[in-house]
Amino acid sequence: MKQPTFNSRVLLPMDVIEAARAGDPLAVERVLRYYEGYINKLCTRTLYDKNGLPYIDVDEYMKHRLQAKLVEAIVVRK
Repeated sequence: MKQPTFNSRVLLPMDVIEAARAGDPLAVERVLRYYEGYINKLCTRTLYDKNGLPYIDVDEYMKHRLQAKLVEAIVVRK
C-alpha cells in the first residue's frame, strides 16, 4: 500500500501518533523529529553578534518552547 503524503511528504503513521499520545518517549521523539524542520523555520530570526552585525540563526529558546508545547499537546490532552 502506498504511504499517504501531504505536499509530497510522507505523513507520520497513525500507530506512531497513538503511541506518542500514550506517552511512549520514542514515539514522541519521532514526532519531534518529524516537525523539526517546521519548528526551525518558525524559530529562524535575525540575531546580532557582539559587534552589532546581523546574522540569521535559529532562536534556541523559542525552539525549546515550541517543542515543549508540542509535547504537552500530544501527551497531556487525552
